[in-house]
Formats: sequence, C-alpha cells, structure tokens
Amino acid sequence: MADMVLRNLDDDLKQRLRERAARHGRSMSAELRAIVAEALARPEPADPVEEFKRLAAKVRALSAGRPQTPSEELLRQSRDER
Repeated sequence: MADMVLRNLDDDLKQRLRERAARHGRSMSAELRAIVAEALARPEPADPVEEFKRLAAKVRALSAGRPQTPSEELLRQSRDER
C-alpha cells in the first residue's frame, strides 16, 4: 500500500475530521481512507449538465401536484411589505 501526505489542511476541517472519526470509532487516517474510498466508488456523471437536469426533474417530481406560488409573486409581496 502507498502512503500519502495531506498538507495545509484547514484547522476547522481537521477538527471536523477528528470528530467524524471519533463518531465512527476510527482513527483520522482510517476515516480519510473511508471518505476517499466512498467518494471514488460513486460513478462520475458522463455529462454534468444532463446529471443536473436529471436531478432537477427528480426534485420537481417531489412537489408535483402541490400548489406553488410563482417567485415573482413572492418578490412583489416582499417589496410591498417594506
């Protein structure tokens, strides 16, 4: 196995990694390995624009049939309240 060094890690990020590792009962190194393995196991979309459109359609489907207020109406109402 190869070794890697992660330099210039923000202190806040390091603390969050430490806390996450503790929650999972792992060392920081083991947690980093798990994060990298999980991230690389996800397939990258061939076309990010198509992936966005697919996800947008999925979100729209979640609210299908529900009454919705057009954004311009909400903006107008907000301006009128000022």
